[in-house]
Amino acid sequence: MDPSAPSQLPPIVLAFAATDPSGGAGLQADMLTLASMGCHPLSVVTAVTIQDTMGVEEVMALDAEWVADQARCVLEDMPVAAFKVGMVGSIENIAAIAEVVSDYPEIPLILDPVLASGRGDELVTDEMISALRELLVPQSTIITPNSIEARRLTQEEGEEDIDLAECARRLLATGCEYVLITGTHENTTQVTNTLYGQDGVVRSDNWERLPGSYHGSGCTLASAIAATIANGLNIGDAVQDAQEYTWQTLKAAFRPGMGQHIPDRLFWAREDEPADEPSD
Repeated sequence: MDPSAPSQLPPIVLAFAATDPSGGAGLQADMLTLASMGCHPLSVVTAVTIQDTMGVEEVMALDAEWVADQARCVLEDMPVAAFKVGMVGSIENIAAIAEVVSDYPEIPLILDPVLASGRGDELVTDEMISALRELLVPQSTIITPNSIEARRLTQEEGEEDIDLAECARRLLATGCEYVLITGTHENTTQVTNTLYGQDGVVRSDNWERLPGSYHGSGCTLASAIAATIANGLNIGDAVQDAQEYTWQTLKAAFRPGMGQHIPDRLFWAREDEPADEPSD
């Protein structure tokens, strides 16, 4: 059998994101996650960052034409099973990405609305948030904000904190199919992640809250969802399997620098290492 025949292809996922030289988040996190979950990752660079495990120092957005041309070049060459959009870099890039993906409405779009770094460094302007809400959220199959991002995307100026169900309702009203709001930043014993659809809650999953903080956990989850959808799972099962994978990467995380831990996206490759002998 011809190894290049379509039936032999792994699912192909195209990720739009900024680079992260630490390898913890951004495009590097997407590539590792997608490959770990059996997909062939394609990458479109939206911005170049100067950052480490402690935070983001500088962001240089690429020219929007370069972003669009990167994507169109590979899309004309290979069949793509899913899009994943992370950090976009500029309002012009949001418009460019929205135009590209609009030409492929049959391809699922997983949107991770990256608004700030783990340290709190701002990565978007108010105008970029508006553009995300108007141009990319309506085209999304699923959007994966944490609770802080969900509120920033939906609250009106001067409005008091709204509950997460209302955030989801407002996001769904823009046209996206599903919203997964993660509860890492909520003051709860366990982390509760809730998937909302047009008819309400689709599923709600509770996860043990692990100690420490993690660089790239949101990128990992969104890319894992892109991978599970590309592998043919329905949305409920895709979200559940992606959460399980992400939690395992966090449980196995390591701290190579002076800042946050990095999820181990290849944790499964080290599972056969000898375990410590149990004590008597």
